[in-house]
Amino acid sequence: MLHKDIIDKMTLEEKAAFLGGAGEWNTRSYPRLDIPEMIMSDGPHGIRRQAGAGDHLGLNESLKATCFPTAATMANSWDEELGEEVGRALGDEAKALGVNVLLGPGMNIKRNPLCGRNFEYFSEDPYLAGKMAASYVRGIQSKGVYSCIKHFAVNSQEERRMAMNAVLDERTLREIYLTGFEIAVKDGGAKAVMTSYNMVNGIYANENTHLLRDILRGEWGFDGVVITDWGGSNDHVAGVRAGSDLEMPAPGLGSARLLLDAVEKGELSEDIIDERVDELLDAVLKTTAAARGHADTFDTEEHHRLSRRAATESAVLLKNDDSILPLTQGCKVAVIGDFAFTPRYQGAGSSVVNVTKLETVAEQIISDKHFDVVGMARGYERNAMPNEVLKSEAIELARTADAVLYFFGLDEISESEGLDRKHMKLPEAQTDLLLALAGVNQNIIGIMSAGSSVEMGLDAHLKALLHMYLTGQAGASAALDLISGRVNPSGRLAETYPWHYEDTPSAPYYPAQERNSDYREAIYVGYRYFDKADKEVRYPFGYGLSYTSFSYSDLSISDSGISVSITNTGGCDGAETVQMYVSKPDSRLYRAAKELKGFRKVFLKAGETATVEIPFDERTFRYWNIKTNSWETEGGEYQILIGASSREIKLSGSIVREATDGGMEVYDAALIPSYMSGQIESVSDAEFAAILGHGVPDGSWGGEITENDAICQLRYAKSGFARFVYRRLETMKLKSEKEGKPDLNTLFIYNMPLRATAKMTGGMVDMNMVDGMVTAVNGHFFKGLGHIIGAFFKNRSANKKYEKMIKGE
Repeated sequence: MLHKDIIDKMTLEEKAAFLGGAGEWNTRSYPRLDIPEMIMSDGPHGIRRQAGAGDHLGLNESLKATCFPTAATMANSWDEELGEEVGRALGDEAKALGVNVLLGPGMNIKRNPLCGRNFEYFSEDPYLAGKMAASYVRGIQSKGVYSCIKHFAVNSQEERRMAMNAVLDERTLREIYLTGFEIAVKDGGAKAVMTSYNMVNGIYANENTHLLRDILRGEWGFDGVVITDWGGSNDHVAGVRAGSDLEMPAPGLGSARLLLDAVEKGELSEDIIDERVDELLDAVLKTTAAARGHADTFDTEEHHRLSRRAATESAVLLKNDDSILPLTQGCKVAVIGDFAFTPRYQGAGSSVVNVTKLETVAEQIISDKHFDVVGMARGYERNAMPNEVLKSEAIELARTADAVLYFFGLDEISESEGLDRKHMKLPEAQTDLLLALAGVNQNIIGIMSAGSSVEMGLDAHLKALLHMYLTGQAGASAALDLISGRVNPSGRLAETYPWHYEDTPSAPYYPAQERNSDYREAIYVGYRYFDKADKEVRYPFGYGLSYTSFSYSDLSISDSGISVSITNTGGCDGAETVQMYVSKPDSRLYRAAKELKGFRKVFLKAGETATVEIPFDERTFRYWNIKTNSWETEGGEYQILIGASSREIKLSGSIVREATDGGMEVYDAALIPSYMSGQIESVSDAEFAAILGHGVPDGSWGGEITENDAICQLRYAKSGFARFVYRRLETMKLKSEKEGKPDLNTLFIYNMPLRATAKMTGGMVDMNMVDGMVTAVNGHFFKGLGHIIGAFFKNRSANKKYEKMIKGE
């Protein structure tokens, strides 16, 4: 125990209270013991430290900070050094704004394109996500600020996210959904982890001993602090027992009383509470010590320049027919699209940053001498049906230009925390205008903004397509740098773009309709599925064009890794991302056709050659063996594939590895034909049960409303008042969707389980009162109301008594 001297001076009441947040963003302080408060803040791509009363949805304005490109954007850079540099800048700003723990990066797997929070996550691939996250962690923590990686684990759905059970087999859990976190912990040294809202195989993540104790703290050796997502605690006693340290945001003292009661009844050892206090205390003391004497300002201009560079290096050139890009000096261009005037540069939700300044293309292009702007037009309303007046204005303008710069993408309501997308299509007004523009000008250059993949049939009407993703505050100048050729595009897709949503491997199983979300596609996520099933895609994982060209030669494979020569054979300087995939076609297991196991981004001047080395590591050849319950290596020959994308393999070779599994038969192939072939579009209950190792659990809501049912489930409540509450929320939700602006407060409440009211109200509500709510919504209104009223006064009295004990009164 690191801080036994302090813990020995704490009363049990102080220790129990310490494990719950004092406010929206801070821990409890104990002046008599010289224990200061620790401040946390959202911040996957910028600091959201609120100036006034705290709320995790951004309802109150936050202090100004640099908005860097989101994780979905930065992953396209495939550049760990850039990630670390952005991380250092985030750490600097966190310290300047008085933040000790930065809640990010987000690193869940992009299992399905419709997840509303995909813009906050790096990739569909766990290796790429883990390596990029680790780079952020190293950068942030180099400044003495803790990076809190999230959401641990298997979080891939926003709707009913706090009342959803992710059902998946152990191998998929390990290979796909935990590997990224493992890399961030082991390679990045992450000192904080945030648990996810959902259950994992029937147990809430925050109280899941398999995740927290066996894997995180046991196998990975994590010695940092585990924090609940805001309102994500279910059973605080179970969470503390499992290895969760801090319940956030402001559960009040009801949770502390539950710990005291559990100790008194012998259900929880005080030694376990001491372990959790020690872990949390270590984080508090180290981060607050590192912050002493820090500067209260940061270099806003330098960080803006870094945001611009990050955006340029992360943008992906998807199409460039006739090498129309870069545009020549003095090209007469028409700027069309609402996004050129009001940029879409970040997602909606708890990650929203109050920018230090925000560029727009409409303003930046006027002073850019490279372009001759013949005019600008909005062309469409981003959240409405086609506007014929705006459309006609844009069409007439397009007739006068040598080239059209068309700015489009997903609108705000399409990508938001608390809300999943309904489809993968772009807004009708934008596609309708594009078709009309193509009728009067063949030189249309699309500049797209979106945090996740979309259906891309429209690109047939574009001469070039530059995907900027969500660029942060300096995206306008970054886009113009790329269009003009001042910077050569070097981004590569961190996710696959299918032709249609129905092609997505998880589409038949997404979203969870009731309580369970069945991960029946198993390991076949993204390119792992598309390449195994030999299914055509619009743009493959790892894909991206350049203004120059590269050749690959001299592949050498050794026991420790590979080396390969890369030559810039084109006429301009540029960067190439060398991708190493590993394949075992003769495997006894069901496997993906290939898996990313290494990458390097290299910048080369025109005509220059460099040798790129990519080492093998502990993860290169392993698989999770469900019989030995450990990582193993299948013996035999492996193909080493070096490519520019998952579908563009340039060189290949092989290497033989010795078996660690004794050549055992892990699966009965006859029982799982869909998994062996990769054709997992309609996996039966029997096949899913075969890889689960048990029957498929029943996920129906059924019966009465419980404390763990989401408030949106009140539509089925016996109480008329409860159903009225549901209808009111549904009306507010639909109204915000129609207006195109997510109502974050409504969305959070809509998806929140009843129990969360006891975790987020600063002690005003406790779990006893929640029991009364459950009674009321299940048709016993007056009985439940009486329970609530009685419990309210009892709770208030108990809180006052507890506060006096803590203060020593």
